[in-house]
Amino acid sequence: QVQLVESGGGLVQAGGSLRLSCGASGNIFSANTMGWYRQAPGKQREVVAVIDPDDKITYAQSVRGRFTISRGYAGPTVHLDMNDLRPDDTGIYFCNCIAGTKGYWGQGTQVTVSY
Repeated sequence: QVQLVESGGGLVQAGGSLRLSCGASGNIFSANTMGWYRQAPGKQREVVAVIDPDDKITYAQSVRGRFTISRGYAGPTVHLDMNDLRPDDTGIYFCNCIAGTKGYWGQGTQVTVSY
């Protein structure tokens, strides 16, 4: 079993920055596919950024150049640095980890970007 805990969400004005962090515990190695997804009100959950075991990174087109995903140095952690935030970045951000053949989700952290 794997547990994911996110932190770092909050309220920020457009143009501002936030850093999200996700720590994983349980039956997991440091090099796993980990990623961030988000869900806006009334919309489906969508991928934001993913980093695979070889550190290959994929970003959603809408965040490319503004967001950066990276692994932490203390165990299986992943960060999402979000710059130049826009109101349409608002949503609940979920951390995801693939360990073996199973996918795990964190509980989500709210990000709200005001005009």
